[in-house]
Amino acid sequence: MEDRPTSSRGIVGILLAAGQGSRFGSNKLCHPIADGTPVAVRSAVNLRDALGDVLAVVRPDDALLRGHFDGAGIPCVLCPDAGQGMAATLACGIRATSGAAGWIIALGDMPYIRQGTMAAVASAIANGALLAAPFVDGQRGHPVGFAAPLKDELLALQGDEGARRVIVAHKEQLHHIDCDDAGILADIDVPADLRP
Repeated sequence: MEDRPTSSRGIVGILLAAGQGSRFGSNKLCHPIADGTPVAVRSAVNLRDALGDVLAVVRPDDALLRGHFDGAGIPCVLCPDAGQGMAATLACGIRATSGAAGWIIALGDMPYIRQGTMAAVASAIANGALLAAPFVDGQRGHPVGFAAPLKDELLALQGDEGARRVIVAHKEQLHHIDCDDAGILADIDVPADLRP
């Protein structure tokens, strides 16, 4: 990991990749997109290329996905509490990178977000925003950026709602990044969600 690029601003991308993906019918995070890259690997590589510093959070029993991440040079942390919901997965990633100046939280099943969009979210956090998110036609998408002062609130989250409670609590401070990136809303839930 010595040759892994590190964000000069201390912003870390955390890819949440510990879900079961039961609606897809198989391990959706390992399913190839049109170019043959597994869904979660494309999501992680996009995040890494945008930010430099990335960490994927995976279930301990998902050896196949860990193998894909290893092959792509994406570092992973195992989340033994992943079954408790997305909040536990998020907290696992935050704890593993607790010295960061902020985090860009991305989802493993969203491979179509442009790198420029991710970089814009990171830039907003690096330039003083408490939290930031991209918007298309007024609709908030992913990834969402959180500055370090929100760490304790993120670690206190529970259940499967992700960081929604933190976003709502600070909605007046949410930095909106307007864009035309439809990928910020495009998650893969069923095979029909895959682009040709």
